[in-house]
Amino acid sequence: MANTSTPRADGFYMPAEWAPQSQVWMLWPERPDSWRMGGKPAQAAFIAVARAIARFEAVTVGVSTGQFVNASEQFVDEPAVRVVEMSNNDAWMRDVGPTFVVNGGGDIAAVDWEFNAWGGLDDGLYFPWDLDNQVARKVAQLERVKRYPTPDFVLEGGSIHVDGEGTLLTTAECLLNTNRNPHLSQADIETYLRDYLGVSTIIWLPHGMYSDETNGHIDNFCCFVRPGEVLLCWTDDPEDPNYSRCSEALAVLENSIDARGRRLRVHKIPIPEPIHASEEACDGVDRVPGAQPRLPYIRLAASYVNFLVINGAVIMPGFDDPADEEALALLRELFPEREVVMLPGREILFGGGNIHCITQQQPLP
Repeated sequence: MANTSTPRADGFYMPAEWAPQSQVWMLWPERPDSWRMGGKPAQAAFIAVARAIARFEAVTVGVSTGQFVNASEQFVDEPAVRVVEMSNNDAWMRDVGPTFVVNGGGDIAAVDWEFNAWGGLDDGLYFPWDLDNQVARKVAQLERVKRYPTPDFVLEGGSIHVDGEGTLLTTAECLLNTNRNPHLSQADIETYLRDYLGVSTIIWLPHGMYSDETNGHIDNFCCFVRPGEVLLCWTDDPEDPNYSRCSEALAVLENSIDARGRRLRVHKIPIPEPIHASEEACDGVDRVPGAQPRLPYIRLAASYVNFLVINGAVIMPGFDDPADEEALALLRELFPEREVVMLPGREILFGGGNIHCITQQQPLP
């Protein structure tokens, strides 16, 4: 059921990712122009993520008709994983699924953002995206919750991060990009964010990660780890194209005050060494007009910040990189009350994102 009001007007707000959750939503990868070898290696990576989450809470995986039986068979021994038939264009549930909001009184609702495949016909990653644009509505109906559509406002879930206490992080590179909402000013966009997420303070970082094909999603670059504290991708190498992006972000964060009047504490997490897809992997991807090509000379936007916080755990990507152990140790330090699980992230990275990008948490009401 759609709602003509706004979440904020109805008393809803987006809780922090570390708030108690009822389940995590995912989609099944199979698109041959996004994933190599018809998506089979990616499916193995997604299965590992779903199984890791299922140790701590329920998971629902949306799957196309053609892959429904195959996906279902992968989880016959995993009762915490539910597989449902759900047509889609690709597997990025963070960006196409709903953003859940709560009111603190036992109610939950779903914000259904307009989706245009990260840029529409101007720099978008594929066409069409009509099935992806229906996913949030399907999830809301399956859960029988209020739905707040935003037909005049494009946004992906990976472009926002909140502390649950009124503060939101985002990047100007993404939300102010003319391929999202060219008819809106920054002030207009801030109004949408406040009305639909219940936030009051918005912190704008200039850019996200270098070569991030989402135009700089915040969830691949910087996130809250608790109220008043953020985790930022970092490199000390001035030759790395991320160096200036990280430095600009640090300057903004160190001079920002959150919604509760706190000056932010910034933790730095290393960026892996530059990662590129092999020629063999790129050759395994279908070439389709209008789809983002997979080319071995394009640096992949690898980031340890692209992790998911769930009940009792943090599920993070590893890249078989020298910085893996340092990143793992830091997240264990930042989340001492949770088990930190590192899973291979290169296959998901090859498709354009990572663990946070392929998941969407549903908070408890």
